[in-house]
Amino acid sequence: MNATATRPGRWTAADVPDQTGRVAVITGANTGIGFEAAKVLAARGATVVLACRNPDRAGDALARLTASNAVARVEFLRLDLTSLASVREAAAELRTRHSAIDLLINNAGVMWTPRSTTADGFELQFGTNHLGHFAFTGLVLDRLLPVAGSRVVTVSSVGHRTGRIDFDDLQSERRYGRHRAYGASKLANLMFTYELQRRLEVAGADTVALAAHPGGAGTELVRNAPSLIRRLYPLFEPLVTQSAERGALPTLRAATDPVTRGGEYYGPDGIGEVKGFPKRVGSSARSHDKLVQRRLWEESLELTGVTFPV
Repeated sequence: MNATATRPGRWTAADVPDQTGRVAVITGANTGIGFEAAKVLAARGATVVLACRNPDRAGDALARLTASNAVARVEFLRLDLTSLASVREAAAELRTRHSAIDLLINNAGVMWTPRSTTADGFELQFGTNHLGHFAFTGLVLDRLLPVAGSRVVTVSSVGHRTGRIDFDDLQSERRYGRHRAYGASKLANLMFTYELQRRLEVAGADTVALAAHPGGAGTELVRNAPSLIRRLYPLFEPLVTQSAERGALPTLRAATDPVTRGGEYYGPDGIGEVKGFPKRVGSSARSHDKLVQRRLWEESLELTGVTFPV
């Protein structure tokens, strides 16, 4: 019997089924929830590709993974989501290495950064969190489509609830607020997931798209917070954060639980979805606007120059 049925509301890493023979690609897997997800998937037998920007930090992550599991099958793939050239190079390299991919976890991200731009001139948070992952997914999706049960899991945030997609100022050139831009990028992650799932269904594909958020996970993202928040953070951290290990559980459930379905969204079950065990959660009404989802998809195709096989 599936453990989800016997222990409702208490889904843990112990519930991740055997992953032997599966290939899982995780962006930003050198630290935080990406690393914790990689550790669990590798322990369950998956070949895990750590798609990261920094080779040194990725090397350290690989060493830690193999130190805890001598037979872990882990690889490094250099991927800089702030550069479409790097995204294309990484996708080409991944396609060379693996003819089939079972799982793509779009996890990497930046939060609350001062305004800056990617190599392609996109606002950094929108360009990294949404456009980089949009492009990478489009370039490798045909490696997932033939694989029964394959999944694309994109990590969003409770911050999506503050987000708005302003098509007149997608790159925040007229007005920039670090929280506003972050919320827009996380809303875009959800809209991308829902639109991708709809297109996969129309195509009759076996691949599904899901989303997850970690709640308040103790990761490095807070490093870009305003100085006042950074100074006060140690005071309220125990109330609003959980470990990166616990924060990875919604991603792992979306990625591996046999009872999940395409288009679902997973997050912690506690008050405000800040802490707790992973369950299916709802997203903002704005995230379900199909007209905006479709327009964002078309805008993203134009901005990245990437086409999708669905």
